[in-house]
Amino acid sequence: MSSSSPSLGQLIARRARRTPPPAVLAGLYLALVLVGTALLSMPFATTQPVSLMDALFTSTSAVTVTGLSVVDVATGLTFWGQVVLIVLVQLGGLGLMSFAVLVLSALGLPIGIRQQTYLREDLNQTSFSSLTKMVGIILRVVLLAEGIGAIVLTAIFVPYHGFAAGLWHGVFHSVSAFNNAGFSTFPDGLVPYATHPVINLVVPALFITGGLGYVVLSDIRRRKFWTGWGLHTRLMVVGSLALIAISVSLVAIMEWNNAATLAQYPSAAERMAVAWFQGVTPRTAGFATTDMAGLHDSTALLFMALMVIGGGPTSTAGGIKVTTVMVMFLATLAFFRRRTEIWAFGRSIGLDEVLKVMALIAIAAVLNFAGIFLLTATHDGDFLNASFEIASAFGNAGLTRDYTDDLSGFGRITVMVMMFLGRVGPLTLGFFLATRTTPRVRYPEGQVHLG
Repeated sequence: MSSSSPSLGQLIARRARRTPPPAVLAGLYLALVLVGTALLSMPFATTQPVSLMDALFTSTSAVTVTGLSVVDVATGLTFWGQVVLIVLVQLGGLGLMSFAVLVLSALGLPIGIRQQTYLREDLNQTSFSSLTKMVGIILRVVLLAEGIGAIVLTAIFVPYHGFAAGLWHGVFHSVSAFNNAGFSTFPDGLVPYATHPVINLVVPALFITGGLGYVVLSDIRRRKFWTGWGLHTRLMVVGSLALIAISVSLVAIMEWNNAATLAQYPSAAERMAVAWFQGVTPRTAGFATTDMAGLHDSTALLFMALMVIGGGPTSTAGGIKVTTVMVMFLATLAFFRRRTEIWAFGRSIGLDEVLKVMALIAIAAVLNFAGIFLLTATHDGDFLNASFEIASAFGNAGLTRDYTDDLSGFGRITVMVMMFLGRVGPLTLGFFLATRTTPRVRYPEGQVHLG
């Protein structure tokens, strides 16, 4: 009696079935990073040879839709290199499983339970219901937003750069903005367009829309205003509007007389336009229309907080997410008001959600502390610049105080790890700790003195 040994493909399939979905997704993102590294290392992608570390850093930044780069996109990459970069951005922002489902649907192939499990994790959903419908919504939103953005931006860039170049700049910046990536095909980014009224409307509209999340956009489009919206949508809209109002106001107040930023513009309208763009961009957008290194220390600290917060779940943005901060705020408010239940807008929030928030914030704090510690321990530089770089990497924001080029090899590895963990999500790290188990023994409650 003879038995054939399992093939390599069968062994991989068995291992994949036993691997938790978040770990599989992390592996898929890592695989895409490696593919991008290989493509960006080829002669057709760059104007001059780049090191493997530079290609790996750029690919990681693109897949995680961060925007930090050690290669000048405008001069260091060829047209085809820029195409590779923006495709990596699109795949990373759209989500690998969302893209896979779109391909399977287009080919008429069935989507199995395991694929739905991966998709659920990729979209940060808690149930299987309407997952494929959600992917359809994502596709429509992406095509509509990026299409309109590309048309408007092309109309702006063509008079300056000609039709072919203007068209490419328009398409590239539209995809980069909607995916909150922050890559630009201009040597100085969008700084030359700092006071351009259309740029100050279209680009923020793209990255704010992309950062709200597809669940929110679906609710806004399909349901009655406010009363028909779910709790998640209400928290996201209220939280986003509050953060925008606070950040824009504080940037205007703190930077109004700073000659390196707002004060270089003579009129109040121009200063407010620049303050508006800088106020909304830290929440993982990555674009900037002024020099980040010129910001006051207090403004840089504000930006760090905004970058760590990020955008919304099931969005192209990174960070710990606006809803996380909102639930933390509501839980704190309930504690001081001596309430045993947490609620908002007539809906209660369960203890499980609060525990998730606590775990997410704790893991984010540890990761940021570790990143800052490693960077400052290996670099004799400014503590603020190093902290800003780590917050930008973890929040997938892409803003920098001209510090990225000064990173050593170890520093680049540290930043790449932070970018990857920020994109995959701290909750993925906590997945193995969050697996529910039924306790065999119940212990009596004890008292712990806190505070």
